[in-house]
Amino acid sequence: MRPIRPSFTARRGGGARRTASPVPAAVALVSVLALTVTGCNSDDGKADGAASAAASATGSGGSGDGKIQIPDDIRQKLKEHGIDIDKWKGGAWKNWSRDDWLREANDFINPIIKGLWNPDRMRRAKDPAKQVDPGDLSGDQGVTDPTPAPVRAQAVAPTYHANAATAGKVFFDSPEGTMVCSATVVEDPANPGKSNLVWTAGHCVHAGKKGGWYRNIAFVPSYNNDGRGADELRNAPRRTIAPYGVWWADWAQTSQQWISQGGSTGGQGASYDFAVIHVTPEQGSGGKSLQETVGAALPVNFDAPAVPKVQSLTATGYPAAAPYDGQRLYRCQDKPGRLSLSATDPTMYRIGCTMTGGSSGGGWVETGADGKPALVSNTSIGPVTSGWLAGPRLGPVAKGVYDAASKKFGR
Repeated sequence: MRPIRPSFTARRGGGARRTASPVPAAVALVSVLALTVTGCNSDDGKADGAASAAASATGSGGSGDGKIQIPDDIRQKLKEHGIDIDKWKGGAWKNWSRDDWLREANDFINPIIKGLWNPDRMRRAKDPAKQVDPGDLSGDQGVTDPTPAPVRAQAVAPTYHANAATAGKVFFDSPEGTMVCSATVVEDPANPGKSNLVWTAGHCVHAGKKGGWYRNIAFVPSYNNDGRGADELRNAPRRTIAPYGVWWADWAQTSQQWISQGGSTGGQGASYDFAVIHVTPEQGSGGKSLQETVGAALPVNFDAPAVPKVQSLTATGYPAAAPYDGQRLYRCQDKPGRLSLSATDPTMYRIGCTMTGGSSGGGWVETGADGKPALVSNTSIGPVTSGWLAGPRLGPVAKGVYDAASKKFGR
C-alpha cells in the first residue's frame, strides 16, 4: 500500500499494490502475504499536487476533429525540457533516463500520439505485482481490524456501459513497460453535466518519491464493453475494445504526499494514493464531454461515514493478474474494516476481495442515506496472495486535488 502526506498537488502518483497496479507484460504473483500497489508499476518519484498540462487533439479543447495539433505553449514547454515533439511522438518518449523523467507538478506533459493505443497494445498491458514484506503491518500503531474473509469477485454482466457506465481503464507507459489501471468517470463541479474528469490511483499517473510522471496516459471508458474473452479480442477492431473512444490525459493531479512518500511496496503513501486526470478525446467527440459521451458520472463524497458506520462498499475494476486476464470487468461488495499503516496517516478502508493487479485505481462506491451512489475511495493496495483490497478514505487532501483539477478547466 502507499501512504502520502497531506497536500494536494499534481506531481506524482506512484505506488503499487498487488491488484491494481500497471503491469509490463506478464506477472507472477508471489504466494506470500505482501502489500503491493494495485494499479501501476512504478519506482517512487517526486511530485507535488499541482496540475500539469498536456497537448490535446484540438489544442486545448475536448471536441477534437481528429487532427492532432500541439499548442505553441506546450511545444515551447517541451522545448524547454529538450524535447522535440516530432521525435517524442516518433519514440523518444521511450527514453527513461533520470534526467528526462519529469517529476515536478508543472512538468507534466502528455502529447497525444494518435493510434498508439491500438487494440493489441491495450490488450497486452499488464499490472506489475508490487510486493511488501509480511512484517510491514507489524508496526501498526493505529486501529486495524482483523483481516477480512476473501470475497469472490463477481463478473459484471455486459454490456458494461449498461451496468457500469462510469468504469474504464487507464493505460500508460512506465520504464517497466506498458501498464494498466482501472478508473471511474466522476462529476466536475465546474462543468455540471459535462465532466471530463476521471478518478484513479496516484500510482497510476506518477511513480512516487523515486520517479516521475508516467507517459502516454489515456483512459478508455467501457473497455471491452461486450465482455469478450482474450481470444475473441485478438483480432478485434479498436471500436470493439474502445467503443467510446480513447481519451488522453491533458492534466494530472495527485497528492503531494504521494509524490513525496509514494512507493511501489510496503504501503508507502497508500493513505493518499489517489489522483484526478482531465481528459480530451483523441479523435474528437462531436463536441461532447466524456460524461455526455458515456452518459454518466459519479459524485465524489469527501465526507463519507467513518469505517464502522459504513454498511457496504462496492469496488469495481479490471483485474489483470492471474487468475484474471484484464479483459473483463469485476466487482466485490463487502462491509469494510479498518486498516492503519501508520498512526500519523488516515485509516484506510479494507474489504475482502479476490481481485488482483490491474484493479488498482478502480472506484469504491457507497450508497448514501439519500439512496444515491457516490465514490468514496479507490483501490490502492492488497496482498500478493489476494483476498482483500484497501483504499484511502477521501478527506480534505483528496478534495483539494479534486477541486484543483476542476477549477483548472472551469468555465
